[in-house]
Amino acid sequence: MIKFYQPMIFVAAASMALAQQPAPPPQSQVKAAKGVTKQEADAFNAILKAQTPDEKMKAADEFVVKFADSPFKGIALYDAAEAADQKGDYQKAIIYGDESLQADPTNFDAKLLVAGEIAQHTRENDLDKDDKLAKAEKYTKEALDAIPAAAKPQPQIKDDQWEGYKKYATARAHVDLGLIAMAQKKATVGAQEFKTAVDMMNPPDQIAMARLANAYNEAKQYDEALAVANKLLAMSDLNPAVKNFAQNEKTKAEKGKTAK
Repeated sequence: MIKFYQPMIFVAAASMALAQQPAPPPQSQVKAAKGVTKQEADAFNAILKAQTPDEKMKAADEFVVKFADSPFKGIALYDAAEAADQKGDYQKAIIYGDESLQADPTNFDAKLLVAGEIAQHTRENDLDKDDKLAKAEKYTKEALDAIPAAAKPQPQIKDDQWEGYKKYATARAHVDLGLIAMAQKKATVGAQEFKTAVDMMNPPDQIAMARLANAYNEAKQYDEALAVANKLLAMSDLNPAVKNFAQNEKTKAEKGKTAK
């Protein structure tokens, strides 16, 4: 979930921006135990050890074929979805994400991933646009409902770490709702959702802020767009791709103010 739902699309900023936010709680390797054979544990751990997206997807594919009834199937497929997302293959990311949810309907991360991919890649002239965006909105709202009471996936995760991640996941959900609103040409709603997300992120996510500036411009809220763009441009660690986008949004806001 790393691209703008706008003609200007960039990927280079994603790793930097996402690195500023809480990482998902780390997955521990599985050990052979009651109900888990050594072969199953080894196959799952191969997913965790994979070094590239292609290796991770291959390991996940092999795992779900060999251990179709494994309690780790949902996690394996979600890891594959993340790998496809990292590679930039949004269609595979959606397929893996949906398969993960078939195995584990409670996985709010999978819902957010699928919703974000759909929102970013649904185009105005798609014949099934309304259906796709309805699915994305359904997944996002289900995730928002589930996050507050979600239990820690592993007992060794610290409470504050888990609460921080849930807050970040909630912010991600509002980013998804913002993307959905922009795809629906509802810029005012999109701006509200992006602002909610930005306000929850510490430090603020640069890409989310750039999306917010764009949404403000689309909503003709030029003063707000200019303020966000200037805040972005004042950042010493601003990614070059985000900087270019922010500068364009600043120029657009200034022209909009003049034309009023």
